[in-house]
Amino acid sequence: VQFVESGGGLVQPGGSLRLSCAASGFAFSVYIMSWYRQRPGEERKLVASISPSGDRINYGDAVQGRVTISRDNTKNMIFLQMNGLKNEDTAVYYCAGLPYWGQGIQVTVSS
Repeated sequence: VQFVESGGGLVQPGGSLRLSCAASGFAFSVYIMSWYRQRPGEERKLVASISPSGDRINYGDAVQGRVTISRDNTKNMIFLQMNGLKNEDTAVYYCAGLPYWGQGIQVTVSS
């Protein structure tokens, strides 16, 4: 199982980022896929999850209204569009198809 996450980096408050995750080595299209994040000193928390067909989506309270999760089952990829980023969105973001986890990608929101 392998995840390749991309799209992270440094962005100013109010800016946008689009995270991507390319998955391989498992039956991607039948898995609920998710993005989690872990801020320094905190436990990992759910950002968003999407059902195998994409018809059911859940968002964490902290990001509700500011992020959009999507998936492309033809490419075994999921995406996280993040808008209106805040300093408190600074975290390592993880792609997951439980029990499988990506290695994480840093997102830093700072002026």
